[in-house]
Amino acid sequence: MADKSVKNEAEKPKSGGDDRAVDLILRPTSWDEYVGQEKVKRNLKVILGAALKREESCDHLLFFGQAGLGKTTLATLVARELGANLKVTSGPALEKMADLAAVLTNLTPGDVLFIDEVHRLNRLIEEVLYPAMEMRKLHLVVGKGPAARTVTMDLPPFTLVAATTRPSLLSAPLRSRFGATFKLDYYEVPDIEEIVKRSAKLLNVAVNAEAINVIARASRFTPRVANRLLRRVRDFAEFNDQPEVDQEAARKTLEMLEVDNLGLDPHDRRILETIIDKFGGGPVGVGTLAAALNEDRGTIEDVYEPYLMSIGLLVRTPAGRKVTDLAYRHLGRRGPNQESLL
Repeated sequence: MADKSVKNEAEKPKSGGDDRAVDLILRPTSWDEYVGQEKVKRNLKVILGAALKREESCDHLLFFGQAGLGKTTLATLVARELGANLKVTSGPALEKMADLAAVLTNLTPGDVLFIDEVHRLNRLIEEVLYPAMEMRKLHLVVGKGPAARTVTMDLPPFTLVAATTRPSLLSAPLRSRFGATFKLDYYEVPDIEEIVKRSAKLLNVAVNAEAINVIARASRFTPRVANRLLRRVRDFAEFNDQPEVDQEAARKTLEMLEVDNLGLDPHDRRILETIIDKFGGGPVGVGTLAAALNEDRGTIEDVYEPYLMSIGLLVRTPAGRKVTDLAYRHLGRRGPNQESLL
């Protein structure tokens, strides 16, 4: 029986009945369709091409970056380039050593194993993964107490592709076992526009250039967000019997979703406003800020802060978080170094 903690990415949905199915339909299936991350793609093509010429399994690969930037898509393209089966699982799904053993022993020669959220692997399970990555050996302890013994199983050649949004949580021994590590950065607006154009064509949605620009600029430089906004804009246009999505429809949809022209949602603005109103614009420690917002510290650090810092609205200082003059200006507030921004 196939292990439930792993699935074959080749099993695609036959219809786009929900958002997850639509995401899979919109996922690029070739390097030409994958827009952006040019440096990563160039390096990957060299690594994969060399492995194919040697007729060997590719080195293990690690992708890290914010959610929605295309890590899973890259893993899919790696498997396609190698002509290999892609087996997909995640750190939280591998709860016990038996889970990892079931995944590894079901691999066939040349398979690509993709582990998402690899930073959430249990440390004991992680240690079993080390010899599997280095020597293709699986060491299992059978039995308990004095009768316990170690059984070693040979594994077929395989490539591990791992993805994480929090590389700092990976242990040094695990990081060192990857042959190449790639950071995925936020996309440029022109790249997002190309992604929206392609997605609109696949969804059979007529969108003019001005509407595409509005969607791209509010997408947080992230393809997943751009595709989600496109679907909501499509809903708005269809509900109002508009044959083509125009700039006005895009803007009204963003207003309905409470997303502004920089892609900030109510949660983003609440963080900035809390720092301004309760802490005089900062600096304020992230723990204090989390308590004031009744929000999880990790959510602030991993979900909200990276984008706010990337567009220059928030900075980290030794004393804590601090909003910038640009944040005051965007919110229509009077900053400490400005006479009036209203």
